[in-house]
Amino acid sequence: MKKIGVTGGIGAGKSVVCQLFKLLGIPVYEADERAKWLTQHDPILKSAIIRLLGKDAYDVAGRYNRSFVASQVFNNPDRLAALNALVHPRVFADTDRWVRQQSAPYVLKEAALMRAAGDQNDLDAVIVVTAPLSLRVERIRERDPQRSEAEIRAIIDRQITDEARLQLADYVVDNGETRLLIPQVLDLDRQLRS
Repeated sequence: MKKIGVTGGIGAGKSVVCQLFKLLGIPVYEADERAKWLTQHDPILKSAIIRLLGKDAYDVAGRYNRSFVASQVFNNPDRLAALNALVHPRVFADTDRWVRQQSAPYVLKEAALMRAAGDQNDLDAVIVVTAPLSLRVERIRERDPQRSEAEIRAIIDRQITDEARLQLADYVVDNGETRLLIPQVLDLDRQLRS
């Protein structure tokens, strides 16, 4: 079974593209959502996070304390890398279990962070979803009205550049509202099924 990565900058429209593939019967593993679930429910991962960041990484009820964790890693690249080194292998193992349960001609793995196909992963190809920066900011402001434009731009600045992301791409979906999205997804689906 082919494993196809889907990535793009915040606000580019990865989730919309993946929803279209789901309508075509293609299973989608949402890595970022599963990572959130695993940080809450995987006892091995929870223990490792507590060893790294301390007991405040979880509240008294045992829930993952996102705001505390963000405060510990947001401006500390080494600590962020250490946290990612704990989370990513658990997500990779979870993905592998999930893929074995699927029976489609191919599956998609949606993630904000991704390497090129075959670069320390088992992906066969990568789809990059693109959109102009101004449109991405507008979409995020609509989706997350509590965020200021400065906060949104800070998030974007911490992500890899669009140019670097395009170097990962085996396929590109333009979600900039100048090309119809559905025909692009249908064309990709035909290619990936063949």
